[in-house]
Amino acid sequence: MKTSLVAADGTLTEHTLAEAPAYSRPTAPLQSRIAYAAAHVVPKRWADNVPGSPADIDWDETLGYRHHLWSWGLGVADAMDTAQRNMGLDAAATRELIRRSAIESRSAHGALVVGVNTDHVEEEVISLDAVIAAYLEQLHFTEDQDAGVVLMASRHLARAATSAADYERVYREVLSRASRPVVLHWLGAAFDPTLASYFGSADWTTASSTVIRIMEQNASKISGIKMSLLDASAEIAVRSKLPATATMYTGDDFNYVSLIEGSDGAFSNALLGAFAAIGPTASAAIQALDREQSEEYRRILGPSEELSRQIFTAPTFYYKTGIAFLSWLNGHQSAFSMIGGLHSARSIPHLSEIVRLADAAGALEQPELAAERWNSLLKLNGLDR
Repeated sequence: MKTSLVAADGTLTEHTLAEAPAYSRPTAPLQSRIAYAAAHVVPKRWADNVPGSPADIDWDETLGYRHHLWSWGLGVADAMDTAQRNMGLDAAATRELIRRSAIESRSAHGALVVGVNTDHVEEEVISLDAVIAAYLEQLHFTEDQDAGVVLMASRHLARAATSAADYERVYREVLSRASRPVVLHWLGAAFDPTLASYFGSADWTTASSTVIRIMEQNASKISGIKMSLLDASAEIAVRSKLPATATMYTGDDFNYVSLIEGSDGAFSNALLGAFAAIGPTASAAIQALDREQSEEYRRILGPSEELSRQIFTAPTFYYKTGIAFLSWLNGHQSAFSMIGGLHSARSIPHLSEIVRLADAAGALEQPELAAERWNSLLKLNGLDR
């Protein structure tokens, strides 16, 4: 299982991959934490996977990956940012992804939540009433598929809102029409610069006051919130103020190990793109928490955080490339390709560091296959010895 690592200056260093950890799939549902992996999509290998082309999805491999995650006891968060919404996944493909994933979740008895947004509206600037109508259109479609809802942060709302009151009004109107409680979504500027002042302010302490008011005023309609600000202190502060009926889902791909473990009985559940890359590792770690083995939890999951930080390094919104890359290395898709040509968004040295860190974190499920595929990519790029 020998391969090479590539430095930023092109220098090659020989590297031997370790054996894969002997993790076991859970024999019962995970108990101590709720964990969703935000899954990616796989395009057809022969499709026109270039910027601006409609998504042409390989449904067998895309849905097969969801079954892989469910088999490890994880829930799937679908049609989220990891699935390239606003970065290649168009409205028609989004609806089809939700429809198909909902069917598969029932056959697998797997937990599923999906993103509801306003991104099917092509105009960049619309009124608040139009934002509400767009949210409701996607909400009703998703509920018709019998899928759980993550009410995603909307670029349209970010552009249209001029005050915290505007956010409160839009969420109140949309939530009042939800047939069951939803998860809110607070995505930071690192993931989408358009959302820098979401909930009415670029200062998270000010914005969090709006978030808490929305959650308190609509408590019966909100089951939790996913925070992706990449700021552990902000998440802990908001977590401490949540209504008793709501839970925190960490979306912090930089600091999730300590946030999920928690302290003094307070912890975050998980809704993470990172968990799509390390499904077996994430499952094994939560199984350790189920056994009340905190040290084992940290031993298993701790090394994955450095890997996740590499995958999510700036520009953070290109993290999807690392997710798809690891899926390919681990044999879950036939080609390292992405809709919209996004597989070209990271450099070979960047991917090389993912190989090294994935090896160190025990995240390479089939090291021999990973070495073979990585070596082939090096050769394709003229970097083989």
